[in-house]
Amino acid sequence: MDKVRRSLGFDGLISVDAIGKSGGLALLWKIKDQVTLYSMSKNHIDVEISVDGKDKWRLTGMYGEPDRQQRWRTWELLRNLARDSNLPWCIIGDLNNVLAQQDKVGGAPYPNWLVEGFNEVVRDIGVFDLELIGHQYTWERGRGTDGWTEVRLDRALTNESWLHLFPNAKLYNMEGASSDHSPILLIPEDRVKYVAQKRFRFENAWLTEPMCRQLVVECWEGEDGIDIQGKIKNCGDSLSQWGKEITGKFSDRIRGCKLEMKKLRKRRDEVSVQQYKELKDTLIRILEQREIFWRQRSKQLWLQSGDKNTRFFHASATVRRNMNQIFRLKNGEGRWIDWDDGLAEHITDHFNHLFTATRTNW
Repeated sequence: MDKVRRSLGFDGLISVDAIGKSGGLALLWKIKDQVTLYSMSKNHIDVEISVDGKDKWRLTGMYGEPDRQQRWRTWELLRNLARDSNLPWCIIGDLNNVLAQQDKVGGAPYPNWLVEGFNEVVRDIGVFDLELIGHQYTWERGRGTDGWTEVRLDRALTNESWLHLFPNAKLYNMEGASSDHSPILLIPEDRVKYVAQKRFRFENAWLTEPMCRQLVVECWEGEDGIDIQGKIKNCGDSLSQWGKEITGKFSDRIRGCKLEMKKLRKRRDEVSVQQYKELKDTLIRILEQREIFWRQRSKQLWLQSGDKNTRFFHASATVRRNMNQIFRLKNGEGRWIDWDDGLAEHITDHFNHLFTATRTNW
């Protein structure tokens, strides 16, 4: 995990080692001073989050006891943690429990004593189940068989003060993972997005499509009387136009696959199950293309091609782009000036002054 932390450029890491081939938890974060550890065990990591401009709050990553007969240990852990602090609190992770029978489809009904026991804990510690956006089940087994079962085991629980601190928080089900669990993504608040300026370049991801070679052959051999520079230009124009559908619309293609998968997810007929499997294969291929796309931009070519490090490649490319951006400067009086304080105007005035002084001296 420390290698992962370094490769991502993160400062902070807390990890709980696995026991044999089971268990293991990790929390990674960007800026070291923003997280303070409260407690940790094989089932949880409990920290305090301090970010400039926001009140302090508490985050607990939780892995519930998988053994149903030992589930009471998770419940008692939650009750004990609730007594430790009055900060705004968010609990997130695989809690290995459901709040209602509707949280499960297929298989035998969930034991009522487990449902009632978990609900009692939620009431005792004063938290609310955050609405899950997307497919309502986060774990599945036996897709396409008579024993096909889906359960919502992963969730986020928050107290009222956390909801007041982050009134626009959203929890998403990130479908399409190769694991039997779907990852969940909690976004406490919207953040500013910087869009990089687009320009043509040959994308290695295009090489995964047979159409790429065909386009090059057609452009190279299609017209007589055109010199090599003209053929290169025509080839580049054709690839650029065609390539927008491959690398220019990753989000749309992924969203489209997930939308179709969502429509088919509840259908259990043979045709729908086959269509779902084909869409999942397509989604995996698109995700691999996206990985190649960001690997090319990150310029971290020392990684093995099989590594699933799309997020790292994306982060590396973002770091390179941000290195060329000016977010604030210190003026002659030692005061920091950011964009909201008129940084652009300050830069313009500063360079005008330098230009005037240089012209005068000359």
